[in-house]
Amino acid sequence: MMQLVTFTCSPEQALDESYLLLEIKNQLNFSSKNKLFFRWKKRSLDARNRTIKVNCSFEVSEEVLPNLLPDFDFKSVGNEKPIHIIGAGPAGLFAALECLLLGLKPVLFERGKEVRARRRDLAQLNKEGLVNPESNYCFGEGGAGTYSDGKLYTRSKKRGDVDRILQLLVYFGAHENILVEAHPHIGTNKLPQIIEKIRQFIIEKGGEVHFESKLTDLKVDSKTITSFEINASQWIETDSLILATGHSARDIFYLLQKHKIRIEAKPFAIGVRVEHQQSFIDQLQYHNQLSGELLPPASYSLVSQIDGRGVYSFCMCPGGIIAPCATSDGEVVTNGWSPSKRNNPYANSGIVVSIDPSDFPNFKTNPLVCLEFQKMIEGKAWAAAGKNQKVPAQTLKDFIDRKKSTHFPESSYYIGLTSVEMDDIFPAFVVDRLRKGFKEFDKKMPGFISQQAIVHAPESRTSSPVLIPRNHETMEHVDIIGLYPCAEGAGYAGGIVSAAIDGAKCVQAIHNKISK
Repeated sequence: MMQLVTFTCSPEQALDESYLLLEIKNQLNFSSKNKLFFRWKKRSLDARNRTIKVNCSFEVSEEVLPNLLPDFDFKSVGNEKPIHIIGAGPAGLFAALECLLLGLKPVLFERGKEVRARRRDLAQLNKEGLVNPESNYCFGEGGAGTYSDGKLYTRSKKRGDVDRILQLLVYFGAHENILVEAHPHIGTNKLPQIIEKIRQFIIEKGGEVHFESKLTDLKVDSKTITSFEINASQWIETDSLILATGHSARDIFYLLQKHKIRIEAKPFAIGVRVEHQQSFIDQLQYHNQLSGELLPPASYSLVSQIDGRGVYSFCMCPGGIIAPCATSDGEVVTNGWSPSKRNNPYANSGIVVSIDPSDFPNFKTNPLVCLEFQKMIEGKAWAAAGKNQKVPAQTLKDFIDRKKSTHFPESSYYIGLTSVEMDDIFPAFVVDRLRKGFKEFDKKMPGFISQQAIVHAPESRTSSPVLIPRNHETMEHVDIIGLYPCAEGAGYAGGIVSAAIDGAKCVQAIHNKISK
């Protein structure tokens, strides 16, 4: 019989298997001479007090523990009913895997390139500031998460089976630690190989994956999806089309609007990405201790209510790098990522302000009002940077003091910085809340505001500014039969795991419909 044992210990003790076994036996009052088998169930760090503790949870049994992964029953589907999926990000890929589990044939179309070919376009972007509009940090195999971190933490546990998604990632090569850590993370250096294995497996099982294949049009007859067009040249008949395009695929929103398919303005968030030295964050969070073998690079999570709106940290990257994430010329977009070891000298995080459609006078008549605001901010950043991919920047202290910065410490943003005043990019209702928010954060983390911290602008792709409404039960668009708006691009997820769950749920809904 397997039991669950929990306790706290020091970081040193958490690495000592002899100590852990002894403590487990003490917790169970175990006096038998039989062998005791145990493995980690969950592990989290508690650094709220000066004495740092590890929260430990173990599965324990006198018998050999069962396999960590379930026996996934993937089926060969070459001759089965095709399910068409637009987008090979986490939602699209895990929708495809769900097809294999349910005996359906996934046929994926991805506008970008396969994961290895993407690297050349990213290298050109990082070195020369040249944006390929179809192959960049957002578009291509694996989606935005592939080369921007691979964070797997989600608060969306009510949406579906988080553990199942993590188990599938381990099945395709992720380290088993992601099943244990409270904030699991794969890392940009390791995630591409996992994505490649998933694609190869889909094809081996009879599915299809088509790259450089962009959705360019739809046909709807009697409020039912009947076909779709790829690359303005190839029409494909369908009765089940999953839109897993991600929220940077703005052309999809315009396509739906052209066909008078209902979309709605949706709240999102916008702000800046702030960067500190990782050693400073470590000292603050670990009470003057530094990260190392016993302590991972420290992170933080900050939130405050400012003038009726949330101001909060987003996508915090310990030991990370700030990346250029524009998807077309004429815009600047920032995001952050970390390698698996999180061993870069910088820590960065988005600090963003909640935006509501009601902030704009025409929100009732224009479903793209938040998208247009997002585009306007990105365009102003591009112009302020000199019409290139250098990032508009200001030291955090100068931002608070409303001064243009005359010099900067080193930044992880490879292309370079352009000194600007953030007030020239953002409207007052954003910068005023950011300033007040930073002051609140400085009270919680003294020294957070300094000349050694750099504000980079903008952090604008936090979530979709557009909602594609769908039926909660059938997962179909509220008006269009056979059209399945999915994950981040439709406004129903936020991150790799929640997007993967949503992709799988769309396929489950299709399967239920077919099975009736």
